[in-house]
Amino acid sequence: MNLLRDADLAAAFDHAARSYDTLVSANPGYHAHLRRSARRLGLADGGRGMRVLDLGCGTGASTAALAAVLPDAEIVAVDASAGMLERAAAKRWPPHVRFVHAPAERLTQAGVAGPYDAVFAAYLFRNVADPDAVLATVRDLLAPHGRLAVHEYTLSGRAAHRAVWTAVSGGLVLPVATLLGDGDLYRHLRRSVLDFDTADQFAARVRSARFERVRVLPLPGWQTGITHTIVGRRAVLDPAAAR
Repeated sequence: MNLLRDADLAAAFDHAARSYDTLVSANPGYHAHLRRSARRLGLADGGRGMRVLDLGCGTGASTAALAAVLPDAEIVAVDASAGMLERAAAKRWPPHVRFVHAPAERLTQAGVAGPYDAVFAAYLFRNVADPDAVLATVRDLLAPHGRLAVHEYTLSGRAAHRAVWTAVSGGLVLPVATLLGDGDLYRHLRRSVLDFDTADQFAARVRSARFERVRVLPLPGWQTGITHTIVGRRAVLDPAAAR
């Protein structure tokens, strides 16, 4: 089965935006896991004086996690789906949160300019055509030693975890999504997890994009071995650039 890409994928997310929050809220630990990954950025003082990019914000669940963990940071939330972004922007937010409509592959063209102290990307990298190009863009947007946290369905590589994902996504999530008219999107999402990097493979990809201190951190509950936080820091090869 071919995965949805670019305009087709954005259109599918637009259509699913109306029911997306309801579906993800049925996932035990969904919002708590996002907050845990946001804390793993390791930013101090509630993010005071810092700029954080929420890349692939969807309907704003990741933005809410960042705002809860970093109440004093400036947060710029970006998504390629106009429908998702409309849902996100309609919620109540503090004044230091703003939303930008842009694909992750074309951030600079949309006026998203660094430097950022941190980038948070939840459930994004499986859905871009060129993850390495997006990682390179993220690196360029970060300040020297800026932090990256990727919260993603990246399987451990163990057969048991792959089986759990297949059973839950195919037996529970997909039937409900199909009834709501969003079967194509959730078939894409189910397949994208199976086809994407394992957690260790994605960590290697992040290291290749010139990030350092890269670690793979598990998440608890039924998503153990299925969802991970991959954290890293922008490496600075020229010491003068860090001054």
